[in-house]
Amino acid sequence: MEALITETPASAAGSIGRRNEGHGRRLTAAFDALEAFPALAESRNRVLRVVREDRPSTGDVVAAVESDVALVTTVLRIANGMASTKRGKIASVPEAVEVLTPGGVEQLAARSEVFDFFERTPRWDIAPERFRLHAVGTQAVAGRLASTLDYPLRDELLISSLLHDIGKLVLVHAYPGHPAQVHGQARTPEERIHRERRELGVDHALVGGVLARRWGLPGSLASAIERHHADDATEQAAMIRLSDMLAHYGHGHGVDPKELLKVARGLGMAQTDLRTLMYELPHAANTKRNVDPCPLSRRELDVLRKLAEGKVYKQLAQELGLSASTVRTQLHNTYAKLGAQDRAQAVLISTDRGWI
Repeated sequence: MEALITETPASAAGSIGRRNEGHGRRLTAAFDALEAFPALAESRNRVLRVVREDRPSTGDVVAAVESDVALVTTVLRIANGMASTKRGKIASVPEAVEVLTPGGVEQLAARSEVFDFFERTPRWDIAPERFRLHAVGTQAVAGRLASTLDYPLRDELLISSLLHDIGKLVLVHAYPGHPAQVHGQARTPEERIHRERRELGVDHALVGGVLARRWGLPGSLASAIERHHADDATEQAAMIRLSDMLAHYGHGHGVDPKELLKVARGLGMAQTDLRTLMYELPHAANTKRNVDPCPLSRRELDVLRKLAEGKVYKQLAQELGLSASTVRTQLHNTYAKLGAQDRAQAVLISTDRGWI
């Protein structure tokens, strides 16, 4: 138990150390077991297919890795071990892939342990699939929130939201009665976290933060995971909390409307915007985000956005306060940078890569 406390922030260590000290050995053994947490076989196979393509797209590699919690943690842990101290901790998959290169990602994926829904893994049984589904659902909502709220650390949020419940995997392994016996009749995320604290003396968010630090992940990720159920959660932790509740809502699970609205308002989100997001969740399609730098200047992007709206040169010039000749010059420069033959192709390329 002492080893666990030394890796935990002071405020958290007190809550762990004061109660259920006999659970320390169970938790430590569960942390060790997570070293072999398996990736979904299909996720691993997709990563291998992408990285083995001729000149694989960085965006495709990132998307394939981010489809699976086990692959993400492996890539982040190894990349952080390789990164220079001058660069600092790596908190996103795009950064990790840059450090590892697609070839390095291929080697890691090829060595990954895997599970298949149709071939039960005795050690984990159904836990990996149930966990993965909620993790990717929460991540998808977090991506929507990042766009809605114009959150600058989108890539980091996508990882912290994917990993937000890693502490549940620890508790599942440490306590055979988790979650059924521990949660009992608890219906909402708030009720379940309360039952964990009461029955075990710890909760999955706190344990997840400890695990993230053991893995050497950035403190910002560990803190967001650790605090995502805190009543005073702010910024990234609060966005994860809201995403978690919305993911439960999207799957038809119980949520507390008052808590949902409270967290949304704390993030500066109006009730009307929250209603819109809740309505759109079941219909939202996955969108591939761009991780490649945009070669266009801000002015060129402004011109291209107007072009995408169907505006002609004269309208573009009037709305942007430019001469028609300047607009033409900027568009020709834009076509050259994008390798586009005309306006339609330029708009298509920029839209597909998420630049406009």
